[in-house]
Amino acid sequence: MRLFANANYKFIEKRRTAYVVSAVTVVVGIVAMLANVALIGSWQNYGVDFTGGSLVQVHFNEDHGVGPVRDALGGASGPEVTRFDGENEFVIRAPLDEGASVDAVRESIEGQLEAAFGPGSFEISRTELVGPKIGAELQQKALLAILFSFALTLIYLAIRFELRFGMAAVIATMHDILITLGFLALFRVEIALPTVAAILTIVGYSLNDTIVVFDRIRENMAAKGARKLDQIELIDRSINETLPRTVLTSGTTLAVLVALLLVGPAVIRDFSLVLILGVMIGTYSSIFVASPALVEIRKRMGDGDRDRKKRRPQAASV
Repeated sequence: MRLFANANYKFIEKRRTAYVVSAVTVVVGIVAMLANVALIGSWQNYGVDFTGGSLVQVHFNEDHGVGPVRDALGGASGPEVTRFDGENEFVIRAPLDEGASVDAVRESIEGQLEAAFGPGSFEISRTELVGPKIGAELQQKALLAILFSFALTLIYLAIRFELRFGMAAVIATMHDILITLGFLALFRVEIALPTVAAILTIVGYSLNDTIVVFDRIRENMAAKGARKLDQIELIDRSINETLPRTVLTSGTTLAVLVALLLVGPAVIRDFSLVLILGVMIGTYSSIFVASPALVEIRKRMGDGDRDRKKRRPQAASV
């Protein structure tokens, strides 16, 4: 039995309510970003990957695993711990507080490890000051990459469908990114490399879901007798026809991500949380943002072939 096989929801009629919900959510996110600039000096809570810090390399006499070492240093809220080279070798990247020295960070880490594993159970083989993995230049390149992907999406959909479809897809994707960044700013989720990967994944997921809906809209618009139908009714029907696929795909994806969030290692929890948010926003926007945006764009730019056919008799009669 297909889920939502006979769905007949009037999504487009609810578009003004969706506009209000999206606008309020985006404004709250922007206010949170501005508040962060005033309170913490940055619009997002950047982690060590962005701000730099200290690197401490530790060699243990026995293999304790990454988990116990991370727990000894504060768990998920502590510094980043990764295995390095051998089984007993770990690299700890810790933020460097204002006024603190690398030696002070080393002493703090050494004291926590001694309390957990005992004196003489490890040796600190290297301590150094490290710069951010992602500086201002790479952040700028990431922004340019996203803008470039928007341009390619616009071109692809303009060729495959119509320019109107491409514009609506870009609007929906920008909507998803803004809400995601607003959520990260509001709850001050630490921005690290996995978080960036999750945001880029959201862009791809949102576009894919939107294109599936748009492909069905295009098929229905090209069907025989489609031009006699009301366009809003036709788009509603297209959304309802893809609803089973949308719900099942998003549902199974969310099930896996929730499992990772609940029972997965602490190091990927922020990654899972951002992806959960992105899947929910992407599903919402493909229905309540992309499709209504297409309706509004078609109202202002016309209905393509239908408008051209209307203009030809007028031009001939002049």
